Amino acid sequence: MTALLVLEDGRIFRGEAYGARGEGLGEAVFTTGMTGYQETLTDPSYHRQIVVQTAPQIGNTGWNDEDDESRGIQVAGYAVRDPARMPSNWRSRRSLEDALREQGIVGIAGIDTRAVVRHLRERGAMRAGVFSGDAIASDEELVSRVLASPPMEGADLYGAVTTREPYVVPADGERRFRVAALDVGIKFNTPRMMAARGIEVHVLPAATSIEQIEELAPDGFFIANGPGDPATADAPVELTRQVLERRIPTFGICFGNQILARALGRGTYKLRYGHRGINIPVVEHATGRVSITSQNHGFAVEGEAGERFDTAFGSAEITHTCPNDGCVEGLQALDVPAFSVQYHPEAAAGPHDAADLFDRFVELMDGSKS
Repeated sequence: MTALLVLEDGRIFRGEAYGARGEGLGEAVFTTGMTGYQETLTDPSYHRQIVVQTAPQIGNTGWNDEDDESRGIQVAGYAVRDPARMPSNWRSRRSLEDALREQGIVGIAGIDTRAVVRHLRERGAMRAGVFSGDAIASDEELVSRVLASPPMEGADLYGAVTTREPYVVPADGERRFRVAALDVGIKFNTPRMMAARGIEVHVLPAATSIEQIEELAPDGFFIANGPGDPATADAPVELTRQVLERRIPTFGICFGNQILARALGRGTYKLRYGHRGINIPVVEHATGRVSITSQNHGFAVEGEAGERFDTAFGSAEITHTCPNDGCVEGLQALDVPAFSVQYHPEAAAGPHDAADLFDRFVELMDGSKS
């Protein structure tokens, strides 16, 4: 059965239907991860994106009931080259295609994903659509549908993935700290990583007020990853400013890095095609240490390696950058207890080089108590 991946500039890739039949509209991006497709598909940061996998044999370990990073598949569409014909893993409960079909995710297989990636690297991430079944029409009509869809720049998406009600992830063993975690697209592994360090995590909706934070009397404040344009996140940015005014130790990752940066007065901008994969190097300037990291972001914070700048809360500095392109990968406030990184220390799947950042958060909270 025929399926099409249609890009907004008129480039069309023709393949076979994979997953659900129909139409999926979003921003076409690529990820270089060679493992972890289930975690990628369920990562809320990929909300309203059509993910192109660069690795072959996607689906070879099937789909299990343990590795989801949210309550369902988040992508708007999926593109692979040679999907595995049969899953083989003792934890597998269904095939990847069955999971896509059950959750209504339109996919395409059998296309030259190398050509798609080259095109997106040269032209940049762009609006796209995956079409199959009754959704197929003339090329001109499909391009028109793609052009009528909203762009990612200016997209306010974190409200679509946040929890509707607060919930608590208890600490493993004795509770050492209580953290208020702002869910603007949190992954399940993040509270698990904190719980393993004796942190009781209160996961809160994106619309949480400072009064609700104060009622919890938290030892720390965490800002999660998430989708969309950080320039639209005015409410989380204002909440973060109020948290900083109260000197509550703060840690942010990915979208949370951009929110903290905005709270400190920095701007953000859209990257040409973003960083998405589990093999991206990051340099920590204070030590020269290079970590291999998991990343998924299409926007970045303005700044230069090692730059210091003034904020409403005192001085701050850019602490980490990516050696590939100079992109800001981390910052910290010097006069209030706050820091953030653009990458994923909770990587699942992915390298664990940055897992010690959760220990640094513990040290920040511990130091604030003393």
